[in-house]
Amino acid sequence: MKAIFVTGGKQYMVEEGQELYVEKLDNEVDSEVVFDEVLYVDGKVGTPTVKGAKVTAKVLKHGKQKKVLVFKYKPKKKYRKTQGHRQPYTKILIKSITK
Repeated sequence: MKAIFVTGGKQYMVEEGQELYVEKLDNEVDSEVVFDEVLYVDGKVGTPTVKGAKVTAKVLKHGKQKKVLVFKYKPKKKYRKTQGHRQPYTKILIKSITK
């Protein structure tokens, strides 16, 4: 069974048993998360969401992605600025999808 749900401003297509990296959630490790904003479940498309559909997941870990360097430069002005950024994430395991 496949489903599309929304979290962190992004849409994810998932199946049961799939591991997934999403935007950081405030839940503890080994706790369950229920996503209610489901757009599609097994051929049924919502308007805008499917009523009563839920995606249940287990939080596996939290972390940060690899560093992205941002370099700003203006020619002939001696302006150079380097800045780094590491985006936080949460790794989840999809346990069940209900219609």
